[in-house]
Amino acid sequence: MSVALPHTTASKMFWKRTIRPLCASALNGIAFIQDTLIAIDSRNGYLLEIDPATDNTRIRNPHQVRELMDVTGISLWGDRLWLTRDLSIYSCQINTLGLEHFATLPYTANGIAVWESTVYITCQKLGKILVFNRDTGTQITQFYAPGVGCENLAVDAETLWVCDDMEQSVYALDRATGEIKFSILTPFESPTGIAIYVNPENHQKTLFVAYAGEEPYIRDNPNADPNHELAYRDRTFIHPLHFQYHPEKRYTLSNGYRIEMSYVEEIAPLEEVYIPDLEWQIALPSDTDRQKVESVQAIGLPFQEQIIDGQKVAVFKFDQLTPGERHIFGWRAIVQVRSIKYRITPRDVENIPELSPDFQARYLIDDDELAMDTSIVRQAARDAIGTETNLLRKMYNIRNYVYDHLSYGIKPHIDTPDIVLERGVGSCGEYVGVLLALCRLNGIACRTVGRYKCPPYGERQNIPLQPDFNHVWLEFYIPGYGWMPMESNPDDVGYRNDHPTRFFMGLAWYHLEIGKGIPFESLISKGKRLTKEDISIGELAINHIRFTILEELPGFD
Repeated sequence: MSVALPHTTASKMFWKRTIRPLCASALNGIAFIQDTLIAIDSRNGYLLEIDPATDNTRIRNPHQVRELMDVTGISLWGDRLWLTRDLSIYSCQINTLGLEHFATLPYTANGIAVWESTVYITCQKLGKILVFNRDTGTQITQFYAPGVGCENLAVDAETLWVCDDMEQSVYALDRATGEIKFSILTPFESPTGIAIYVNPENHQKTLFVAYAGEEPYIRDNPNADPNHELAYRDRTFIHPLHFQYHPEKRYTLSNGYRIEMSYVEEIAPLEEVYIPDLEWQIALPSDTDRQKVESVQAIGLPFQEQIIDGQKVAVFKFDQLTPGERHIFGWRAIVQVRSIKYRITPRDVENIPELSPDFQARYLIDDDELAMDTSIVRQAARDAIGTETNLLRKMYNIRNYVYDHLSYGIKPHIDTPDIVLERGVGSCGEYVGVLLALCRLNGIACRTVGRYKCPPYGERQNIPLQPDFNHVWLEFYIPGYGWMPMESNPDDVGYRNDHPTRFFMGLAWYHLEIGKGIPFESLISKGKRLTKEDISIGELAINHIRFTILEELPGFD
């Protein structure tokens, strides 16, 4: 027999859980009436009343669903509901839902928020947040929209909160000026709505974000042969967004998870080999501002931990590796990982110090077959920045140049940047190679980081997950600020002129930082590092990678 939690007890816990309203297909705008959540399902035209503690769901407009179809944004002020549909903005009494026209835009209105006599409206086509006077219906001013996707809004006394579906981000804007104070990466993609919950007991505020999209699944179809087929279904839910802003370090941490990662090599050579006095080095997870290593233990064989260029490395030693010899060995780590997003502007880096001679010698050279002396790469380095001199704008221009000239594709091996630029297609490792070459030729210190991404399914906890591929990205150095992360290719959406910047100086929780600026794996025989020409690790062993998401990390105090 199961016993339901009393409503008061459950209510105190709902800010920790994912809210999955029954029968919802595509949630957009959301808002709170005390402990009750109001959400618009734009596809069905449902104005839903949701108990966030139990997911119990009721349709508030059973006779008016046609009137609310395609509504994308809602906001509550007092007893009035404000909403956006197509080009128009309406308001109505929350209990009667008789729509009253407020304003019409030249293009589609996306999100809306109301605070006292001020109405904020987003319009992706204009790239603006329009600010209206609620009483007169006239436009007061406008702000630049911080992202490139469809945006929705929530507002409190000081801050305008903007969620952007393509940027996978929430931006905190000064409500009066529209200036971005900081931004937050959301734990899931496609955020489509945002609301502020105020705890009546302690008056603490929690942001809740709605997500909407599709997910693939394997459908068992008895009428097909074979009976298993790929299909897609709606996926929509609401999740609390926890964050901690560090103004002195210019970054914001947000939701994260406690993850177990295992990396194991299985000796299984394509051709038998003999290697005397072998050291097999495998990088270990790093401790960073967003990533904390709880523990590491050996798998199969013991290892010695060494520090190489400031990075932890597991060293497995063999007196000799002989033909027919078989082993499995590696490590298992428990890691706490959160999303991180830095907020540094071009103005902040106008008077930064010069790059130190040590960094110039280490991070401006061609030390990884970057083809920096070829004409096509050197010309690309010049074209990418034009006449720009600001380091951050140069970095941004280089990123966009690479995105505009390459499209993503998987290859069995990594070619040099000159070949990749000529071909116009590259893997994540080839994107990184081109970015490294163009940055270093323009005096920007950078290094490779990786090596894997946990499958980004935060709700699939305590079950083994295997990544499809390894993954690398890079870090670039800003003197006076430090190393900044930048994804290699996920922000290259291909069909847009404006690329998202979610992973420009930002990483999601599912990125595992391992071996910054050093090889992930190395073989050393009799004190000499073996090259690919000597022996390929991929031809010597099979790697096995497993992630297990153990739990979501709690919110910040």
